[in-house]
Amino acid sequence: MRTQVAIIGAGPAGLLLGQLLAQSGISAVILEARTREYLENRVRAGVLEHQTASVIEAVGAGARLAREALRHDGVELVFGGQAHRIDCGALTGRTMTIYGQQEVVKDLIAVRLAADLPLLFEVAEVTLSGLDSDSPQLSFTHAGVAQRLDCDFIAGCDGFHGISRQSIPAGVLRVYERVYPYAWLGVLAAAPPMGEIIYARHEHGFALHSMRSATVTRLYLQCAPDEPLEPWSDTRIWAELQRRLTVPGGPRLNEGEILQKSVTPMRSFVVEPMQYGRLFLAGDAAHIVPPTGAKGMNQAAADVQVLNRAFTEYYQAGSPAALRDYSNDCLDRVWKVQRFSRMMTDLLHVNAADTPFDVRCREAELAYLATSAAGAATFAENYVGLPVL
Repeated sequence: MRTQVAIIGAGPAGLLLGQLLAQSGISAVILEARTREYLENRVRAGVLEHQTASVIEAVGAGARLAREALRHDGVELVFGGQAHRIDCGALTGRTMTIYGQQEVVKDLIAVRLAADLPLLFEVAEVTLSGLDSDSPQLSFTHAGVAQRLDCDFIAGCDGFHGISRQSIPAGVLRVYERVYPYAWLGVLAAAPPMGEIIYARHEHGFALHSMRSATVTRLYLQCAPDEPLEPWSDTRIWAELQRRLTVPGGPRLNEGEILQKSVTPMRSFVVEPMQYGRLFLAGDAAHIVPPTGAKGMNQAAADVQVLNRAFTEYYQAGSPAALRDYSNDCLDRVWKVQRFSRMMTDLLHVNAADTPFDVRCREAELAYLATSAAGAATFAENYVGLPVL
């Protein structure tokens, strides 16, 4: 096979890049190790920045999103027994969209297959070669048949554990990483959400109330990275969520059947540069953020918008400048997103290593965000999403 751009990974980054390239008249083949069913049912993030929702609509995958997604204008910060609302819509003129990552993936797969664009599931034994040449290649097996894909460029959108980053020679990448001393116990509940995303800092630990639909709520509790699930009965989970997320005299969370439980460890991770020869990394292949700021899928979408612009300039105008600058252009935003995600994570979680001084500083920072117009505006600007291009 021959294509202009080979895309490894059919998550949001790879699928969105494929649709953007198709709109630019650039051929692409997407290779994915997992099954379509697995991708379409893997519950992940669900908060879309304004720009992310807009680009999904722009590539023709936004019809169901427009019908079913929830919109929200602000967030509540709960601390010290009080709730404080930050009106992000009023402060920025932009809103957030609640729509599960698995739903985004379903829609992008559907529009790609409807357009008869190449997308291969259950691909195995992928190897990359010629990355530092003008003719990179991918070897793989599909349906038991060994195949080779020749291309001009490779986009590595296959996540943190994928083959793309691992194919870059040792010593090329600089790795920046921080592993956090806590994790999230996440639950999906058959209960109507409260209508707003709620972040809480409580003496028992962080908690988060989010939404997935008008009838399904996503909730999280701070826990240990090695937290066993067995002691967490539904009754205990709801009691702890009510304790951390509600305030005296305020409404209680709507409770319902807990459909899923899982523990999510937390880390920050960035590699520099995000490219090597004809290989370009995007999304989790290049960086991971703790989920506190809801930035993982959104930064992946930002990466591929930058990459699409670079490929378009190369093929339509004959200019390689944007491809050369891809990593620097992405990393400028990546590090700002890392800064915000780390700030949110450190601010809202209880850390056993904190001194009384640290605790009082975190309380002061939360009070500043809740009472300062400038503080609230800075929070809102980062939360709804920084500019992409």
